Amino acid sequence: MKSIRIKRIYDKPAEADGYRVLVDRIWPRGIPKEAAQLDDWLKEIAPSTQLRKWYDHDPEKFETFSNKYKIELADKSEILTTLKNNAKTKTLTLLYGAKDTEHNQAIVLKEVLENL
Repeated sequence: MKSIRIKRIYDKPAEADGYRVLVDRIWPRGIPKEAAQLDDWLKEIAPSTQLRKWYDHDPEKFETFSNKYKIELADKSEILTTLKNNAKTKTLTLLYGAKDTEHNQAIVLKEVLENL
C-alpha cells in the first residue's frame, strides 16, 4: 500500500498528493472548484449533518465525535473499500476544510481506512 495522507484543502495542491479526495459535506469557503484540483468529492463519506452540527469543532467532543463517526462509516463499506483500493496503487490524500488540524473527520477516516 502507498500512503494515506490528510491535508487542508486550503493548502497548495502538490504532485505528491496523488489521488485528492475532499471528505467534507459542504464545499469549503473561498476555494474555487478549479483551484481545488480534486479527483473526487465524497460528500457521502463525510459526517452526517446532524453529527457535524453537534460536534461543532469542539475538541472536547472529539473522542465522542470520533466514535459516532466510525459508527456512521460502518454503513459505507463500499466507499471505504474503493478508497482503500486507491491507496494501494498511489498516495491517497484526504482533504478537509476545518481549521483544527488535530481534531477533524479526515483523521478519523484515515484511521478507519488504515485498519480495514
